[in-house]
Amino acid sequence: MKLYDSVIRSTRELLSLQKPRIWNYDERGAWPDAGVSELVLQRDAAYELGGGGLPAVNYTCVTTDDSLIGENQVVLYGLDLREIKKDAPYARIALIRTAQLGEDEEAAYKAIRDMEFVKYHVFPRGYMFRISSEDFREQVRVSKTALKRGISFRSVGFDFIRQYLKNPNVLQVKVIFVTAAGVPYKELQGNAKKTADITRTLTHILDGMPADCGSCSLKSVCDEVEGMRELHFGRKKQ
Repeated sequence: MKLYDSVIRSTRELLSLQKPRIWNYDERGAWPDAGVSELVLQRDAAYELGGGGLPAVNYTCVTTDDSLIGENQVVLYGLDLREIKKDAPYARIALIRTAQLGEDEEAAYKAIRDMEFVKYHVFPRGYMFRISSEDFREQVRVSKTALKRGISFRSVGFDFIRQYLKNPNVLQVKVIFVTAAGVPYKELQGNAKKTADITRTLTHILDGMPADCGSCSLKSVCDEVEGMRELHFGRKKQ
C-alpha cells in the first residue's frame, strides 16, 4: 500500500524545520475516554484550537512501509495544551502502518475507511472536537476542568493510538499534533485534500472508471500517486 506514501513524505518535509516533542506510546498514560461525545459549552472552554478562522487541519494516511512510521508515538510541534492561553492554529495528522491488505481492492478500501473512521469514535473527556470532512478541518474546544486535571497532547494522543490499535490491521500509529506558529498550514491543508482525492480515486476505480484516461477528472491523481495507475489498469484487466 503505497498510495499515501508521497503525502506522508510531504508531511514530514513540511514539518522538518520545527523541533518536536515526542512520546512513545504507553496505554497507561491515555486520557480517560468518555465513550460518547461530550458537549463543552463555550463558557466552560479555556480556548479553541482552530477557532476564530484559524487553521484546523486533519487527515489520515495509511502505509505498509515501516520506515515511514516507526514506533507508536505522539509527536507535538508547538505548545502543549496547558501552555496555550488563547485560540491557536491546529492540525492533527494520523500516520498508520498496516499489515498487507492483500490484492482485493474492495477489502483494502474498506480497511482504509475503517481506520479513517476511528476518529469518530475517540472521545477524550473535556476535549470536544468537530470534524468537517468537506474542508478537512478539525476544531477542538478544550474545557477548563480538563486542563486543571492535567490533560495534554501526550495523553489525548495515547487515547487515539489506543483506539486505532483495536483494529487488527493496524500495526503502528504516529499521531502528530501541530500548534506552532510559522508552520505551513496551507500546505498541510493541501495534503489533506490530496489524501481525500486519493481515497476518492480509489472509490472510482472500484466503481469502474472511464477507459479513456484523458476524459477522467481524476487523471492527475493517477499520474502523481505511486501505485494508483497500476491499481487502475490491473482492475480493468479483470
